[in-house]
Amino acid sequence: MALSISRASIKRPVAVWLAIIFCLFGGYWGLNTVGRLEDPSFTLKTALVFVPYPGATAVEVEEEVADVIENALQQMKQLDRVESKSMPGMAQITVDIVDTYGRDEIPQVWDEMRRRIRDVEGELPAGARAPIINDDFGDVFGMFYAVTTEGLTPQQQRDLARSLRVGLVTVDGVANVEVQGLAEELVTISIPSARLTGLGIPPNQILGLLTDENQVFTNGEITEGPARIGLSVPPGYVTPEGLEELRLGVAGEVGQVAVNDIARVTRDEAEQPSQIIRQNGAAAFTLGVSALTNRNVVEVGAAVSDRIEQLRAALPEGVEITPIYEQHVVVDEAVSSFLVSLGQSIAIVVGALMLTMGWRAGLVVGATLGLTVFSTLFFMSVFGIQMERISLGALIIAMGMLVDNAIVITEGMVIGMARGKSAEDAAVETEGSTSIPLLGATVIGIMAFSGIGLSPDATGEFLFSLFAVIAISLLMSWVLAVTVTPYLGKLLLKAPKNISDDPYKGAFYGVYRGFLWLALRARIPVVLTILGITVWSVMAFGQVKQAFFPASNTPIFYVQFQMPQGTDINVTEREMRRLEQMFLAEEGVTDVTTLVGRGASRFMLTYNPEQADASYGQLIVRVADAAMIPAIASRLNEDLPAEFPHALIRVEEIVFGPPAGADVAVRFSGPDPVILRQLADEATSIFEEAGTITNPRTNWRQREILIEPVVDESRMRLAGATRSAIADTIRFGTSGLRVGELREGDVVIPILLRLPESERDGIGHVRDLSVWSAGAGSYVPMANLVERFETRLAEALIHRRDRERTITALGGARSDLTADEAFRSVRAEIEAIPLPEGYSMEWGGEFESAGEAQQSLGKQLPLGFLVMLTISILMFNKIRQPLILWLVVPMSVTGMVLGLLLTGLPFTFTALLGFLSLSGMLMKNAIVLVEEIDLQRADGVADYEAVMNGSVSRLRPVVLAAGTTIFGMIPLLPDAFFASMAVTIMGGLAFASVLTLVAVPVLYALLFRIRPPRREMNPTTLHSKLISS
Repeated sequence: MALSISRASIKRPVAVWLAIIFCLFGGYWGLNTVGRLEDPSFTLKTALVFVPYPGATAVEVEEEVADVIENALQQMKQLDRVESKSMPGMAQITVDIVDTYGRDEIPQVWDEMRRRIRDVEGELPAGARAPIINDDFGDVFGMFYAVTTEGLTPQQQRDLARSLRVGLVTVDGVANVEVQGLAEELVTISIPSARLTGLGIPPNQILGLLTDENQVFTNGEITEGPARIGLSVPPGYVTPEGLEELRLGVAGEVGQVAVNDIARVTRDEAEQPSQIIRQNGAAAFTLGVSALTNRNVVEVGAAVSDRIEQLRAALPEGVEITPIYEQHVVVDEAVSSFLVSLGQSIAIVVGALMLTMGWRAGLVVGATLGLTVFSTLFFMSVFGIQMERISLGALIIAMGMLVDNAIVITEGMVIGMARGKSAEDAAVETEGSTSIPLLGATVIGIMAFSGIGLSPDATGEFLFSLFAVIAISLLMSWVLAVTVTPYLGKLLLKAPKNISDDPYKGAFYGVYRGFLWLALRARIPVVLTILGITVWSVMAFGQVKQAFFPASNTPIFYVQFQMPQGTDINVTEREMRRLEQMFLAEEGVTDVTTLVGRGASRFMLTYNPEQADASYGQLIVRVADAAMIPAIASRLNEDLPAEFPHALIRVEEIVFGPPAGADVAVRFSGPDPVILRQLADEATSIFEEAGTITNPRTNWRQREILIEPVVDESRMRLAGATRSAIADTIRFGTSGLRVGELREGDVVIPILLRLPESERDGIGHVRDLSVWSAGAGSYVPMANLVERFETRLAEALIHRRDRERTITALGGARSDLTADEAFRSVRAEIEAIPLPEGYSMEWGGEFESAGEAQQSLGKQLPLGFLVMLTISILMFNKIRQPLILWLVVPMSVTGMVLGLLLTGLPFTFTALLGFLSLSGMLMKNAIVLVEEIDLQRADGVADYEAVMNGSVSRLRPVVLAAGTTIFGMIPLLPDAFFASMAVTIMGGLAFASVLTLVAVPVLYALLFRIRPPRREMNPTTLHSKLISS
């Protein structure tokens, strides 16, 4: 079969040229049509459930709401984990689904979750509102813009947002447009307490009047001739002015008054907005635009940019639309720069081959490599594999293996022609001896990645494109090596002038021959030395920095800001203004987006938006160059805490990988909040003393101050008042009693009844208010019903994880340490904390997320290696040959460890992928070498001579493939994402080449008990003997 392919391709040049043209044009078509993304499309299997329970404390919310919802969800078989956060007036439940459920099954899972929650709604307390389910929590709004609104009224802001939203949602390929940060409004009816008491008008009369006047009434209908005509009563008020005209008083009496006679009606911005956003110091709102998952992000993004340019013309004066993050631009730049790196790699490889093999052979191999890359792009487009970080990385990872197939065939042809054979015969002979081993080695190389690429969980979903691209490119490289390479070799390669039976002359081969001669005489010491180096490397691996997820190249970082729990949002905002100005003055900073009260829309997959919290603020800071971020982050992490002593503040760099929440985190679970807080405090003390952890904190935060009126039950009953009347009066005297709503287009503006601002001056004034007594039909002084007001501390945030109360102590790694180094510095002390009975501890943060990812890889990798082992045994149909291969693979760890230690780079998951590629390349070289020795022995060559000859014949292909691949990795070294992988492959290949050329022949000689002839004194004598024979 092998013979016919090679000869057939040389005999049928038209077919070969058709294949070449197909690769070129197919690749060009693929490059232009393949989908482009930043990261592989990935389903976040998380939903949020919010249940408002106004007026309830955090403990009441936990016991009466969170527990009921968790109980319903606990029965779902798809559930991986359920976490809840109980706050005063609100329960937030986070639902995580098991990783093995795919993108198509998730909607059905959410439907089941909704059904289960609907079934238990009747068990929720009377004051709780219907659960709000957010199952599109994982949507990514990759085109993210800030719209400045200086000088616009809230109504103008809403109109502007509506017109922009309508303009963008109609763009082809847009899935959704999310608006955040619009100014919120309130209509306030301010009535002095004395006036309300004097008139004897109960608050519920105002409530009833407003509710009745502002509803949409059912039409009446009459028949007039042939027509049916509707009769409709319009709502009583549609503006604040209409409210002022409403009349209050007892029906039928003359003492009725208009609202504007006793109260002042105003329309203002909300005192306590839920979120405040600014862009570079100017008030703003944000627009998040998400693309449909099956569309090319770059095309959709370009269409959105064009539409925004059209919409700019109609913007009011002073309004600007500033991009915070444009995924399509990032993707386009990343893909373009990556293609440049790929081009540089190919150029370096081809250049190196031309220098070492001669320009003709170099051109043959380079052309084959180029065609392989082009054909891979074609198949990527056909199979719908998008071009993103991982799939492009796969081409680089596979580069060494791609070039190897063509080098082996070309080298074989060069050697054959040097022996006087025609190009066709040389090609046929080379292919006959190497094509099947090369195919086997190629399949083994592919199978190294099958475990992670075909994993049924999140790892497999994320890394499937890596496996697919490596499989396509490696198979194409073999196909092209046995078809196109022989034909190109026939066209370009020329036989040397002085033909010789032995092309392996020269100093290069002579030095290696001498070295191998020595190694085969000292087999045991050589094997023990290599074994010793391997053992040392495995031990030294502990010194390599561990950072499972590499840093991102995006020139953005976050500043997380947290005031003490319970801080007024306006106080948080005032502090954020100071912080914002400091960053705007920082050299190299181009844009600062300020968010107060909650996080932004999820504008990238790895961004984890913070939910509503008045004490929380965040800056999204863009710099001119991503390389500046570590220095800025390190300096500011040291300087900022002194500037803001009351706040927790930390600068976070973007990491490529799932958000871990913190570098170091430890969870304590148990029933009593007091003991949990003591355990967490002990952990944060250890963090502080270690000096390796920055910003130690807990996720339960501080307890909030709560004031509770102590009601005198007997006097309240005697006066005919109720607790709800006391609660209404307190709301009226403080934040305002909601008595109605004003509908304006698609917006509902709350109407509050409250005291004038001059009378709202603290708890002392609340004591002087009067409470409406329905029984007596008049107002009763609050002091007659309430004995005193008590102040106490109450839990404001109660976290639960899988039904248990759980507190987390967390912190960041010091700037000069990786998360793993910081974790190891405190691990022993934290684990030594004595735990009371019924309490447990477990690690979270980077350790947990990296551990989960590694565990997933650990489950899948053995399967891939088992398939590789099976193939290698079937290829040789023997045991000893595959044993040689599998003894050599672990030894390649030495080069990787040395490379990472010398450069100081961490071992990331890209480095792991590099190591898998390395094992594939090492096995391929070893397979072809072992096969060559086997062939020579089968042809009757003496065993020792076969080992020497086979090894010498593989010298140039191994050195060339390794050398060219090492040089080809150079363009990747400045790339933060791929640097560790490039160093792993470069260091690993350099050492693996030595292993192939020394360890494999020595192990072969040992296992097959091949001894050097006793009379052989040196390699030169042996060589001349070989020539004569």
